[in-house]
Amino acid sequence: MSSSVSSPALFRERLQSQQARIDRALERLTPPESEYPPSIHQAMRYSLFAGGKRIRPILCLEAAAAVSDATPGIEAPASALEMIHTYSLIHDDLPALDNDDFRRGKPTCHKVFGEAIAILAGDALLTRAFQVVGEMEAPPERRIAIVRELAQAAGTVNGMIGGQVADLEAERKPVEEAHLHYIHRAKTAALIRASLRVGAIFAGASDSQLHALSRFGEQIGLAFQIVDDVLDVVESSAGLGKTAGKDAQQQKATFPALYGVERSREMARHAQQQAVAALEPFGERAVRLRELAALIVERSA
Repeated sequence: MSSSVSSPALFRERLQSQQARIDRALERLTPPESEYPPSIHQAMRYSLFAGGKRIRPILCLEAAAAVSDATPGIEAPASALEMIHTYSLIHDDLPALDNDDFRRGKPTCHKVFGEAIAILAGDALLTRAFQVVGEMEAPPERRIAIVRELAQAAGTVNGMIGGQVADLEAERKPVEEAHLHYIHRAKTAALIRASLRVGAIFAGASDSQLHALSRFGEQIGLAFQIVDDVLDVVESSAGLGKTAGKDAQQQKATFPALYGVERSREMARHAQQQAVAALEPFGERAVRLRELAALIVERSA
């Protein structure tokens, strides 16, 4: 396996370029604030452009680049992933769920627009994501496969909603190791895994390439959520851009609660190693994915 990486400066430049690329696509693919009825489009765009890192769509872009040098139109499914992710954050912040007043350092959608519009803004982003995929330029069989991937990753069977339900139901209860791993795999890792698979499918990946990128997504998705759990314990609200310590207050099922902070960090690094190992068949073509894996595990917010 190649250990080649670009310089930190080049990596940051690439990351900023990909973030800008996604922002331009989201700007184009999301109805303008002036579109009637304006309140819903204002709420959608408020959360969509609130300063996210665009990790999921960038993973999609880089997975496609690892498979093929020519993937015109990849911004559409990548943007759909960000829409689904943002919908989940809007709903997650609602009083009935995590009841958070801040997201990315700004008031949450329901604090600005009210609960009713926030709920509908989340619904609208999820709906828009599937419209974007349905209208994108790609062979019909790939469009269908990507719709299936997104629906499964966001759904109830080993997907995001299933994970969120299990997370809610585990609050203030003793949690077993297997149940904790299910929550993390479904709530967070499923959409991250789908980000890699969507990029691979769009680019025409072989079965073996799709399998390798799926394995990478599973492991780095797990690492992502473990790090999130740790940051909730060790970082300040200002550093996180949201209320710190909420997991402990709500007695949520987390890796630090079960294993402690240091053991959790070791587990995140191990998952990163497993993820990087899965990329071996791609050689130099996967250098950006390796760098993203390091970013996910070493981030501070």
